[in-house]
Amino acid sequence: MNAMLVGADTLGNIPGVLDNFGISINKHLSGRNSSHQRKVDRLPAGTDLLILFTDFLGHNVMKHFRQLANEENIRFIACRRSVCSLKQSLECVGLSERCASCPNACHRKH
Repeated sequence: MNAMLVGADTLGNIPGVLDNFGISINKHLSGRNSSHQRKVDRLPAGTDLLILFTDFLGHNVMKHFRQLANEENIRFIACRRSVCSLKQSLECVGLSERCASCPNACHRKH
């Protein structure tokens, strides 16, 4: 599953959390710059989920991206930029973390 992230200047541990849910980051916009709201008229191709980090976004930016997601029938979540808040929001929409000890788990070599 591919996600577009809007909000937050830096992502910190967020990519690792998303990876545990089987989600890869398709695109990330900080959302602070007003041009991010005006220039984006579509979500990137292949986007399955839109994640809005509410503590870093203005209301107009959030509204714009929610409308884009609705127009393209893409699921979205809005949460604070914290690992706990993100996990809780992902679980509320029916996604669950992959278990590293499960036989079908993908093991990457780092």
